[in-house]
Amino acid sequence: MAKDIGIDLGTANVLINVMDKGIVLNEPSVVAIDTKTKKVLAVGSEAYSMVGRTPGNILAVRPLKDGVIADFDMTEAMLAYFINKLNVKGFLSKPNILICCPTNITSIEQKAIVEAAEKSGGGKVFLEFEPKVAAVGAGMDIFQPRGNMVIDIGGGTSDIAVLSMGEVVTSRSLRLAGDRMNAEIAAYVKRKHNLLIGEHTAETIKLKIGSVWHADASEQLEVRGRDIVGGLPVSITIGADEVELALHETMMAIVAAAKEVLEVTPPELAGDIIDRGIMLTGGGALLRNIANLFSEHLKVPVVLAEKPLDAVALGTGVLLENIAQKRAH
Repeated sequence: MAKDIGIDLGTANVLINVMDKGIVLNEPSVVAIDTKTKKVLAVGSEAYSMVGRTPGNILAVRPLKDGVIADFDMTEAMLAYFINKLNVKGFLSKPNILICCPTNITSIEQKAIVEAAEKSGGGKVFLEFEPKVAAVGAGMDIFQPRGNMVIDIGGGTSDIAVLSMGEVVTSRSLRLAGDRMNAEIAAYVKRKHNLLIGEHTAETIKLKIGSVWHADASEQLEVRGRDIVGGLPVSITIGADEVELALHETMMAIVAAAKEVLEVTPPELAGDIIDRGIMLTGGGALLRNIANLFSEHLKVPVVLAEKPLDAVALGTGVLLENIAQKRAH
């Protein structure tokens, strides 16, 4: 019998949760191809290390952009590679797949995700909204008639939703998240320090000293890149307060979207949210002081999920069990 699997198909990372085993795979969503032969050379971590470091004939592509599929064939190749690597197929049966998508995607984009999952070796494919799955994975009981609010800041999209009785009541999805933050950091360093840095370096800055509220200026990091004026490699020092400045605009846009969601939430549910607080999930939740920033602006308590990066993948596991139980009855 094939084991059911849950997939968090993220713009930055793909996580796979196998029924009864938990999260068994967590790799970057990157595929390296040879442009001449169109052959896939590497997938996941191996391909990620090639980003920005490849010769002309090798291209490291990210098949997903802003939470949706940008390159269908590559996404299919990547999923097929990951699913084969897990060895979950039965002798004649295919695994059922639960896969997640942002709340604002079109039916065509949804169809593309389902098709990619089917073609890469799935049996039945179920599609669920990301914030709902993230809330379940963060340990919220969303199946009760109570308001739960979740802010999921991923790589390509930030999803904000209010949930009750297992469904999304109101939601917003922004194409502003981790990737945009990396771009903002790179743009800031270029503007302020005349230094060109790559995506990898910007990501490292964000992970090591990324702060969004009352940053500690004494926290610094040495950054290497290419000087715009002289064209030679140089290294500079950047402080956490500068990162806060660089990320300010993106964070304010996410705060504004969260306010919009709260404004259209039915009053009873809004009351529940004041009691229970807002749950933060996704890689963006790892930015320092992010909970303080949200609670300061939204005047509501904000809680960080225990494992923000794994929340969606853990949630797929819980929902798969629900599906299996329904089938058993």
